[in-house]
Amino acid sequence: MIMVTIGTAIALWCVFTFVFIGKGTPAPFDPPRKLVIRGPYRFVRNPMYIGAGMTLAGAALFYESLSIFIYTGLFFLITHLFVVLYEEPTLRRTFGDEYGSILSARPTMACRAK
Repeated sequence: MIMVTIGTAIALWCVFTFVFIGKGTPAPFDPPRKLVIRGPYRFVRNPMYIGAGMTLAGAALFYESLSIFIYTGLFFLITHLFVVLYEEPTLRRTFGDEYGSILSARPTMACRAK
């Protein structure tokens, strides 16, 4: 359950960062008005998806469920496609060069070793 708790905490940290720093929400109908590059977003571009995936993976381990584990894999695949095909182009249009610099500076869903 530790993995579920950590994943949930990361996801909630992301939501609060969107609300208080980005002045919006994770929902597409009320997105942040400012580019969020603080909080968990200073490490990777998509920590909310990492948190959600960790929560799913933790549930798969806790329940010893192959179906939840497969669902977790599908979640990451679909999320990656969503990020590449929709989210990144939308953020590039909305925030321009500011977001472009983030693309090269931060990985999508994995921290880089320095």
